Amino acid sequence: MRPAGRRAAVLGAPIAHSLSPVLHRAAYREMGLTGWSYDRFEVDEDGIAPFLEKLSASGEDWAGLSLTMPLKRAVIPLLDGVGDTAVSVGAVNTVVLAADGRRLGENTDIPGMIAALRERGVGSVPHAAVLGAGATASSALAALARICAGEVTAYVRSRERAEEMRGWGERLGVAVRTAGWADAPRALTAPLVIATTPAGATDALAAAVPERPGTLFDVLYEPWPTPLAAAWSAVGGQVLGGLDLLVHQAVLQVELMTGRSPAPLAVMRAAGEAALAARTA
Repeated sequence: MRPAGRRAAVLGAPIAHSLSPVLHRAAYREMGLTGWSYDRFEVDEDGIAPFLEKLSASGEDWAGLSLTMPLKRAVIPLLDGVGDTAVSVGAVNTVVLAADGRRLGENTDIPGMIAALRERGVGSVPHAAVLGAGATASSALAALARICAGEVTAYVRSRERAEEMRGWGERLGVAVRTAGWADAPRALTAPLVIATTPAGATDALAAAVPERPGTLFDVLYEPWPTPLAAAWSAVGGQVLGGLDLLVHQAVLQVELMTGRSPAPLAVMRAAGEAALAARTA
């Protein structure tokens, strides 16, 4: 029988900003998981293999790992199994460390995004727009493959990015049309807009928010609100932020790592909101 206390952590580079410890620790307290711990470690692509080997040799009882960039793809060759959702986008954000020593990769970003949208009443849309073309954009396409009935338009900055997004669309079974970033204001008329760009990239679009916008899912959580999110809310549009995604994907991680369900969504969200408010103060 496993001991009551187990370890988990989030890895990435940079990692000091991560809210994952706040969310997971709040879940452990609420679920009565006495002795469980959740830490953060600065680990880059070159360091992930040595970290996993050291972890295996430590003799400690590890339950799992959360992964941020740049590890979501780098970890895949080091795993013993990868779930279908993670395979679909070639990205693992969760490693479950099984009792038999296997390392099992999963992706909770995609179901987390879908769960966050459904919580706000967005279960399906006729078409959608994606701003950006990075790793998060491919996860957005995977989520839209399940809830979008029609075409997804991706607004990107280069021909290479456009080709990548069309390629992801083909693999995921999503009809993807691409447009240049100069046309990004047109994206804001879609019933669902998912912004996957870095901080500051969409600031100029705030002036182009339509009078009656649909739903905006801006994956940033710090700084928050972004100018685009603030302008969207000001005219009554529905806005989801990066904390919504972070909390919903963390709920799934907690359930995978602990083997217990449901994880306390409301408690985890409140902890995340409090932590962000403290940073702002």
